[in-house]
Amino acid sequence: MNFRLAHLSDAHIGPIPRPNLAELLGKRVTGYVNWLYKRRDQHDMRVLGKIVADIRAQAPHHVVMTGDIVNIGLPAEIALAKDWLASLGAPGDVSFTPGNHDAYVASVTDLVHEVFAPWTTGEAEATGFPYLRRRDGVALIGLDTGVPTAPFVASGRLGAAQRAALAEMLDRAKAEGLARVVCLHHPPHVGGARKLRGLEDAAEFESVIAGHGAELILHGHNHRPSLFRLPGPGVAIPVVGVASASARPGGHYPGAAYNLYEIERNGDGLRISLRRRGLDDAGDVVDLESVAL
Repeated sequence: MNFRLAHLSDAHIGPIPRPNLAELLGKRVTGYVNWLYKRRDQHDMRVLGKIVADIRAQAPHHVVMTGDIVNIGLPAEIALAKDWLASLGAPGDVSFTPGNHDAYVASVTDLVHEVFAPWTTGEAEATGFPYLRRRDGVALIGLDTGVPTAPFVASGRLGAAQRAALAEMLDRAKAEGLARVVCLHHPPHVGGARKLRGLEDAAEFESVIAGHGAELILHGHNHRPSLFRLPGPGVAIPVVGVASASARPGGHYPGAAYNLYEIERNGDGLRISLRRRGLDDAGDVVDLESVAL
């Protein structure tokens, strides 16, 4: 088995379609002001286009997008984001997990789940999260950490039901001999993000992984590349964060990048390697780092 997996996150598709006054009530007011005076200068759709073109050129077997596909959760934003997600590949070849910006206000969460359902549909009859997708010896498990929060809060939460279903999926996939890849937006470990920005039940997630294991955990949210390891049953499990896929170089965060994984099984052994690809000083997408996980 040789499976190539691309992971990108935090596209923040823009520009934001001009909202009407009713749409700016509540938290969206601060988010829209933040976009006008800060975020629209940080996120460049031409940069995102280069990243997507390079992903296509690398011909991955599957692509995972771990959220913050929009900015303030406007229905018009979500329609644009759906078209962009479709440009990554057919829904069977692309998986999506929502982030905090995709659940910016409570009124939009059902719409996000409905619009992006083709990219979040698992193999069970029940809909919703978590989902399980089997692809050529790999189990892709998608979680939803996006919950509506107060202004200036960007935290996430899984909840007891998702964590219990995750544990069952991990056990089932292990029994089938699949390489288990868990995908979510927020960093899933304690201290993985700043105060008011982290996963509220990270400690409980860590307990699930400690008891049931996984082979790889992918997340976004911090707009920075990162590598952490969580204790699993007898082995440390890599937790890998990725930069924003649309970040303009030279800004507050690292320039745009994505991660490309090779998951290889030889007999009973499993080998996972990572290449981080992003923009160089000339604006070309190149290998920035290679790591054996």
